[in-house]
Amino acid sequence: MYVVAGVSGNTGAAAARTLIEAGARVRVLVRDAAKAESWVRQGAEVAVADLADAAALTAALSGARGAYLLNPPGYTAEDPFADAEVVADAIARAATAARLPKLVVLSSVGTDRPSGTGMIATTRTLEQRLAGIGLPVTFLRAAYFMENWAEVTGVAAAEGVLPSFLAPLDRAIPMVATADIGRVAAEALREDWVGQRVIALQGPAATSPNDVAAAFARALGRPVQAVAVPEAGWAEALSHGGFSARSTAGFIEMMRGINSGHVDFGSDPAAEPRRGRKPIDTVVAELARAAA
Repeated sequence: MYVVAGVSGNTGAAAARTLIEAGARVRVLVRDAAKAESWVRQGAEVAVADLADAAALTAALSGARGAYLLNPPGYTAEDPFADAEVVADAIARAATAARLPKLVVLSSVGTDRPSGTGMIATTRTLEQRLAGIGLPVTFLRAAYFMENWAEVTGVAAAEGVLPSFLAPLDRAIPMVATADIGRVAAEALREDWVGQRVIALQGPAATSPNDVAAAFARALGRPVQAVAVPEAGWAEALSHGGFSARSTAGFIEMMRGINSGHVDFGSDPAAEPRRGRKPIDTVVAELARAAA
């Protein structure tokens, strides 16, 4: 039996589905049992726990062969970096107390960098805390999520413009679909390894904002042009999404790191490379249908 967190989001849901389809027993971890009804219908067990609650998390992990855990960035939190420390400590204590045989944790490209990564520092906090617990841990460092473009799908459909924090617009970077992240996480859970390992996961091809705009044009049946959002306007744009001051600063530093190349898979040659299967066209088509 495997424990899977984040099933209300994309990667956790994909991981749980992959495991269930493979015939494995799954216990989904949720904060609200009412949100797990669909998983019960699929045969999953349900554990109610907050990732910051070590005692509840210990109970949820007890008896499991392994777990997929993550700490989604809390962009509305007053101090997401302090919150990340609390969650990292709770996960470390719970995994140890439950004698969890192995653990797969969602991390991010650039987590090996000690500075200049903004919000990615939250995954570095998690990696560093778990590296010392003496259990087999896989850190799944994912590339830029293809689904990040969901936030501007409506603009692309209505105005034919794709606002982009990524720049320059013709620079292709590794991107990956969340479905591939969940699938690879589930596959990694069913593998055996010793100590800590790092998997660097990207999609089938590097993708530029211009490539994404072209994919939207094909999906929407209308011209779509990528347009770089000037850095001077980033803070104002983020304020409309409810970002806290610290999250805004962390997001801006992260995007600067990505655009400059400071955040890059090449900085950690020891990571094991893997590639997803889902192309940007498929993801964008799904985003366009969902927004229609």
